[in-house]
Amino acid sequence: MITYARQNSEEQTDVTLPAAEDHIAPAPRVSVQAFCETVETAAAVQSAGEDRRLAKAHLKIQMGGLPAAVEAYRSAPTPNVIILETEGRNDVLTGLDQLATVCDAGTRVIVIGKVNDVTLYRELVRRGVSDYVIAPAQAIDVVRAVCSLFSAPEAKAVGRIIAVVGAKGGVGASTVAHNVAWAIARDLALDSVVADLDLAFGTAGLNYNQDPVQGIADAVFSPDRVDTAFIDRLLSKCTDHLSLLAAPATLDKVYDFGTEAFDAIFDTLRTTMPCIVLDVPHQWSGWTKRALIAADDILIVAAPDLANLRNAKNMFDLLKASRPNDRAPLYCLNQVGVPKRPEIAAGEFAKAIESDPIATIPFDPQIFGSAANNGQMIAEISANHRAVEMFLQMAQRLTGRAETKKPKGSFLSPLLEKLRAK
Repeated sequence: MITYARQNSEEQTDVTLPAAEDHIAPAPRVSVQAFCETVETAAAVQSAGEDRRLAKAHLKIQMGGLPAAVEAYRSAPTPNVIILETEGRNDVLTGLDQLATVCDAGTRVIVIGKVNDVTLYRELVRRGVSDYVIAPAQAIDVVRAVCSLFSAPEAKAVGRIIAVVGAKGGVGASTVAHNVAWAIARDLALDSVVADLDLAFGTAGLNYNQDPVQGIADAVFSPDRVDTAFIDRLLSKCTDHLSLLAAPATLDKVYDFGTEAFDAIFDTLRTTMPCIVLDVPHQWSGWTKRALIAADDILIVAAPDLANLRNAKNMFDLLKASRPNDRAPLYCLNQVGVPKRPEIAAGEFAKAIESDPIATIPFDPQIFGSAANNGQMIAEISANHRAVEMFLQMAQRLTGRAETKKPKGSFLSPLLEKLRAK
């Protein structure tokens, strides 16, 4: 949250601007150069450059502040974004006037300063400064300032990626991912797409009762063709708000991918879909690690045994350390209560991972098996099953939406429902 001081002839008051939204869209491939005056700010900018949302940006840091920037660009072209730190008031306005004489058209400027005054802010805006950050700046402040330059205000909610992965094979991570995506689309009325990343053995097509001719394999094997129109043709519509980017689930090819193989697909989906749910297979490779770290939110699905506890903790710790400016990953326990099977209690999981599970889904082979064999979601098989409410709560938590968008019924609704049932 940034606070500016507003001055007038009678009094001085503070104007508090609202905090930025939790979701920050990543920046495109741009060049960013920072000219810092303090080691603390340089460290914050350096840390921001390691954030996943600036992974595509090329960042360079120099000391010397505004004078160094003016001198540097006398004989060199300016980058897409310039970050300038200044400790004064008058010198920043004079320096910006000098910088304007050597700055290329289209270059955006972010100023980091200690002066907390709305009059100065207006002068900076009048000179074309894109953003002003009050020092001491944190890494997330720099990330937000750079990324917001390339995000349209009306598109802030677009492009949230949710990655769901199992701590171990066979724990039902795909089932959880598909049911959570169903809840996001149906109950939250948010346009969503499920991307099945398990190209050899993916089950999203079966679970949604879809058999599309094309899918995600066509995109990943033809990276030069990937654009909005191409991806739209590959999507299979499941409901009004839910689409599927299905896996071929065939073994005629070997699915070995480079680390950045799915980047173009994810970037294109971000521009067209408010919510993308990634069904990440249980494997550890360069591209799966990259997909998890680059996601806006992560859900780890684990069964209550020792191997799952070890794997979940390892994944939780690594992802948390790799994403210092993001929310910590979330996890849920699935298949809890298998008869005669010794299990590790949820409290032991919470103690080891230092975080409580967001849901504990009971073992119910009858309902889950019927849903899988029929190509349906749990809500379609049994609308009142307790797992349905859990999937909705996870959908709300992962999307940051606390309330559902169900249509309001009249006072006659209960009677009409009974008549329909008869």
